[in-house]
Amino acid sequence: MALVQNVIFDVDGTLVDSVDEHAEAWRRAFLEFGRDVPFAHVRSQIGKGADQLMPVFFSEDELEKFGKELEDYRAALFQREFMPKLRPFPQVRELFQRLRQDGVRLALASSAKDEELERYIRLCRIEGLTEAETAKDDAARSKPHPDIFDAAMERLGRPEPHTVVVVGDTPFDALAAGKLGLMSVGLRCGGFSEEDLRTAGCRAIYQDPAHLLAQYEASRDTWPWTAESLASKDEESR
Repeated sequence: MALVQNVIFDVDGTLVDSVDEHAEAWRRAFLEFGRDVPFAHVRSQIGKGADQLMPVFFSEDELEKFGKELEDYRAALFQREFMPKLRPFPQVRELFQRLRQDGVRLALASSAKDEELERYIRLCRIEGLTEAETAKDDAARSKPHPDIFDAAMERLGRPEPHTVVVVGDTPFDALAAGKLGLMSVGLRCGGFSEEDLRTAGCRAIYQDPAHLLAQYEASRDTWPWTAESLASKDEESR
C-alpha cells in the first residue's frame, strides 16, 4: 500500500475564499483598458496566472503594448480594494494541524506574489505548518502548465510522485498536476463543478477544507488517501 506522504495545496479558491474578488479585479482592469468582459467569462479563467489568463482576452499585439501596465493595474486594484475583504475557508488551520500530526508533509503552490502569499498564510493561521512554499516568481509559466507544482516538488526534495497529492479548486490545478504524474483532489469551494474537476483528472472531490477534514477524521485509517484508494475512486467515477 503506497501511502500519500506529501500534499501540495493550491491557495486561492482552495484555502482562501478569493475567486470572485480576483475575477472582479480582472474584469474592472479589462474595462479600464477598453475590454468589457462578462464576469462569468472572467471567472471561468481564474486559477491561471496573468501570463495564461490575459491572452484569453487580448491579442499578442495588445499585450505587447500594454500587457505589463494592465497586469500592474490589476495587481494594485486587487491589493487596494479586494485583499482586505478576503477570508479563509473554515478549518484550514485545523486541517493542516491534523495532517501534520500524522507526519504528512505540506506545501503551498500559488500564482500569487510572495507578499500576497505571506498574507494568505497569516490569514489562514498556518505559519510554520508547511515544508515548502512556492509563488509566482518560482514558475516561468502558470497553471495549467506544471511549473509551480514542479517547483514545490523540488523544495520537497523530489518525493516519488505516487506519494504526492495535489489539492486544488480548479481544473487548471488538476491538469498541471497530471502533467507531472501527480494525483489530484478537487475542492468545490472555488466554484467549479464536480464534472469539470473530474474531467480534468481529480480522483476525489470534497466541498471545502472543512469537509476534507471531516472525512479524514471519519476514516479508520491514518490517512485515507493511498495511490490504490484514489485509483479506486477514479474508476468508480467513470
